[in-house]
Amino acid sequence: MSITDIFGLLGGLALFLHGMQMMSSGLEAAAGNKMKRILERLTSNRFLGVAVGAVITAVIQSSSATTVMVVGFVNSGMMTLQQAVWIIMGANIGTTITGQLIALDVGALAPLFAFIGVSLVVFIKKQSVHHYGQIIAGLGILFIGMEMMSGSMLPLRESEAFISLMTRFSNPVLGILAGMIFTAIIQSSSASVGILQALAAGGLIGLDGAVYVLFGQNIGTCITAVLASIGTSRNAKRTTIIHLMFNVIGTTIFTIVCMTSPLVELVESFTPGNPQAQIANMHTLFNIVTTLLLLPFGTGLAALATKILPERESEAQEGKKCLLYIKPMETGAEYQVGTSAIALHGIRSELVRMAEMTGQNVKESFQAVLDGNSALLSEVEQREDYIDYLNKEISSFISDRISYETNTEDSARLSAFFKISGNLERIGDHAMNICEYTRHLEEKRISFSSQARGEIERMQQVCLQAMEKLYPMEPANVGELTDISALEQKIDDMTEVYRKNQIERMHQGQCSDEACVLYSEMLTDFERIGDHILNVGQALAGQL
Repeated sequence: MSITDIFGLLGGLALFLHGMQMMSSGLEAAAGNKMKRILERLTSNRFLGVAVGAVITAVIQSSSATTVMVVGFVNSGMMTLQQAVWIIMGANIGTTITGQLIALDVGALAPLFAFIGVSLVVFIKKQSVHHYGQIIAGLGILFIGMEMMSGSMLPLRESEAFISLMTRFSNPVLGILAGMIFTAIIQSSSASVGILQALAAGGLIGLDGAVYVLFGQNIGTCITAVLASIGTSRNAKRTTIIHLMFNVIGTTIFTIVCMTSPLVELVESFTPGNPQAQIANMHTLFNIVTTLLLLPFGTGLAALATKILPERESEAQEGKKCLLYIKPMETGAEYQVGTSAIALHGIRSELVRMAEMTGQNVKESFQAVLDGNSALLSEVEQREDYIDYLNKEISSFISDRISYETNTEDSARLSAFFKISGNLERIGDHAMNICEYTRHLEEKRISFSSQARGEIERMQQVCLQAMEKLYPMEPANVGELTDISALEQKIDDMTEVYRKNQIERMHQGQCSDEACVLYSEMLTDFERIGDHILNVGQALAGQL
């Protein structure tokens, strides 16, 4: 094998992997948040889950990408561990489509696919068409890379050392280890199966040895999901355990069957003289049969994964001063399918937490003033510190994420979330101001009149009423925005009326100078809270 052939092999592998990445990136940009909506509608129906997993994986041509996406969805709370079981089973079926396409010699049309895809990107200005062009071009480049790998391996037929190495793979243990290690290195079972088909097409390996390498490849593909689960929640890690168990169980069963029955000869008889189709058919048979065998035990797999990785006593404390729903993206993760949906769901969940904390601080700050003491000040300060932390981390995550976002709708939502986070933080600041007034109330023994206290109670009520409109953090319709606008106008009107009342009390000598200053400051904070609530409502409405 010459240096030119080695370069051809590496170049073909590079094109194959780049084509897969282009398809995934194009699909992500085209699908946008629709991926999330599809999965949100997913019920506990195992057959529907398997079908969804198979279809998504067949489209993006990578079970690793689907599994990584599922790990992210489980980690963000968008999907339960039980739902993940069915998606993973379907993903293992969907990934076999690449091998079948290679066996059908679709590669002959690869240059046409690449030309059509690139033409859509270059000659048509519409952004949505660019995404579909990227998908089509990626498919073409994928198969061009496959053809390059096949051609570069032809000289190996004359290498006695390489042929001797291939014959050793008929040993189940060596074959499984070889397939597992190679797939773990390149992190793509589709690519490793394609290379195995190229070897078989060149007569370098027979199905009797290829089957064990094939089984090992199914285990090796789990490494991508394992890496993706680092730093995620316990449930996300359990998802990778289920993926690994599925392929280990399937490999064990099929290895025993191949060693004790004429299964290999039977598969060969389906497509005699076509080793690529034989490998594709065995790959498909492996995943379909394993899915059918384990489908009734999906709940058991989830339970077993929980036993392998049980709950920790300290797990309940992990939510303190941290992001619960947003996880840092690994290098290259911005190109993986589903990351936009995961990011948007995670940000929204964090904003709900932030809004609830802010609302609690608004409630307790007014209550502290009404009680006339600073007993709640420490608790409000701690919560305000957490709100500031969330704003900083959410804003930083959005700033990083938005640079990778290619979908216009999702980009607009990220911008809206950035605005919402800043306004919630400002509401928290004004609540903190109100609570800090209690120090002056205690130090100078200031008290408010009964009329002023009644006004403060009504301020608290209308602020909480307005804050409750924001908690879902879902896109607001016209009616909901109208309600929020009406409440903000009510706050403005109340502020104006209460200032007039304050002036009357001053003329009548019903309040001290210190009380008047504090009350005036409180009215300013009250009005600003209303302004920021309206800003959040407008940002939510702008997502529709």
